[in-house]
Formats: sequence, structure tokens, C-alpha cells
Amino acid sequence: MSGLRDWTGGRFHYAWIAIMVTFLVMLTTAAIRAAPSVMMVPLEREFGWSRSAISLALSINLALFGLMGPFAAAAMLRFGLRCTVLSALALLGASVALSTLMRSNWQLQLLWGVMVGCATGATAMTLGASVVNRWFVQHRGLAMGLLTASSATGQLVFLPLMAWLTGQHGWRGTVWLIAGCIVCVLPLVWLLLPERPASIGLRPLGEPENAPPPAAVHHNPIVIAFGALKTASHSSDFWLLFASFFVCGASTNGYIGTHFIAMCGDYGLTPVRGASLLAAMGMFDLLGTTLSGWLSDRFAPQALLFVYYGCADWRCCICRMPSDWSTSTACRCSRCSTAWTGWRRCRRR
Repeated sequence: MSGLRDWTGGRFHYAWIAIMVTFLVMLTTAAIRAAPSVMMVPLEREFGWSRSAISLALSINLALFGLMGPFAAAAMLRFGLRCTVLSALALLGASVALSTLMRSNWQLQLLWGVMVGCATGATAMTLGASVVNRWFVQHRGLAMGLLTASSATGQLVFLPLMAWLTGQHGWRGTVWLIAGCIVCVLPLVWLLLPERPASIGLRPLGEPENAPPPAAVHHNPIVIAFGALKTASHSSDFWLLFASFFVCGASTNGYIGTHFIAMCGDYGLTPVRGASLLAAMGMFDLLGTTLSGWLSDRFAPQALLFVYYGCADWRCCICRMPSDWSTSTACRCSRCSTAWTGWRRCRRR
């Protein structure tokens, strides 16, 4: 891999190539995680499964997607980033392709619940954070914002296409599309994503010349993950972020991302129209996450969180009639108070 550093010709740092490859991996992961929202109604019609039975598989998927994060990060430290990502993509491709043969609901739980959930959890934000921390000292916020935007980009690019393909060729056509995307991404990771900048004779972007090299890790990845979680559990900042992102994930990924297209069908909208609405949301998500990453290089992240949560949640609370206040509204209020607490901690520091 030592020849990779010459590809850029000195015009820009190879870190941006690493970001591009990681972006494509995370974009493909986002497309796979969005696919069940398009497949839900066709699965109901073909197999006679209830929506709650299908949702159980997606709930398992979402839970493992989050739980895999610390263990995937530890595996990247112990076994290497490329090895972990390639293994996750191979598992993802196998589970997606095998789902074309499923006939029973337990197979859906296993393939799309357990296997896809574990694999996408290893190739999502944990991967983005690992790549950014290895390759960037400067512009970390911008790089992380770009990788965070991959989820919205995958939604923007793939959702209307998958909805159209499902309508024309059935849900298996969508499955083969995303399996093909995984096959295309695998060689890019193998050829263009070095383990670290030092692997190709470079330093992370913006790192000073006298910075010490990163220490090698030889411990069990499970021990590393639980050790990191134990350390984080003593930090109130961790629990504040945990609570706010829990609400975000439950509402955005758990409800809107999973059930929105099927709900549109209940109101007479076609799957393509419903997917297009989600894609429009993804377009603004793409702009917002990229801008947020750029801003976080210039302003305190706690202050940005306070502004984001405050503007969004108070607007939703004010727009609701008092008789229509629900658990969702209460969650938004709690998230607003979490943002306020974070702002106060930022001010104290």
C-alpha cells in the first residue's frame, strides 16, 4: 500500500480518499438499513406475516445496530480496521443474499434481525469515528459531518430507486440491488483503505511532526469494549448524550425510517411517493449534518446541541394543541432539558 500516497500527487492529503471510501461503505450500509421500509408491505402480501411480526425483526436489527458499536470499535483496535470492515461487509452480503430464499418468519428474524443488525452496526458511525480519529487532527468536525451525511445520502439516492424496483420486480429485486452494491464496495475497501496513515508513510492530517505513534492494542476486544463502557458510565456527559441520541434513534430510525412508507400506503400514497418524501427529508439531513460538522470545528459542540434541540423541540411543542400532547411531546421536552443541561455544563467549563 505504500504507493497509495503518490496517487494524490501532493495536491491533497490521502485522508480525503480514506473518507471517500468510508463514505461509500456507510452509504451502502444506510441503503441496506432503509430497505425494510420498502419491503414491509410486499413481505406482508407474499408471506401473510403481520406488520408486528416484521417489525420485531427490525427491532432486533435496530437494537443490535446500536449494541454492536463498542464491540466493533474494539475489534478495529485489536484485529484492524480493514479486517473488521471486510468481515462485516461479507456477513452483510451473505445475509442479504440468503434472504431471497427465506420462507419462514424466524428466517427473517435471523437474517434481517440478527445478522444484518450486527453487520450494519460494525459499518456505521463506529466506523466513521474510527477513520476520522486515525486520519484527522485538523478538520475532524467536517470529516465527521461528511460521514454522518452518508446516511442521508443513502436515503436520498436509494429509497426512490428501491421503491420503484420493488414495484416493478418485487422485493427480491431490491435485495439483489443492495447485494450488488456490497460486492462493488468490497474491493474498494481492500485496495484503497489503509489501516492507518503510517501504513502508507503518512501522518494524520494536521498532526505535528513530534507526535508519538499510537500504541498497539493486544487485549481481548470484548474486554476493551466493556472497559470503555465502564469508564464512560461514570461520566454524566455520556449519559446526557446517550439520552438525547436514544430519543433521536427511537423516533427517527425506529418509527419514521421503518414505518413511514408503509403508513403512506395506508393513506393511499404509492411506495415511490412515500420513498420520495423520505428522500426529501434526507436531502435536508445531508445539508444539515455537513454544515453541523463544519460548525463543530469552530464552535463548542455543547452549544450547537443546545441550539439544535432547542429550536426543533420548542417549535414542535408550540405547534401542538394542548389536547394533543403525547408521549412524543414529552420526549421532545426531555430532550430540550437535556440540551439545556449540556449548555450549562459547557458554560461552567
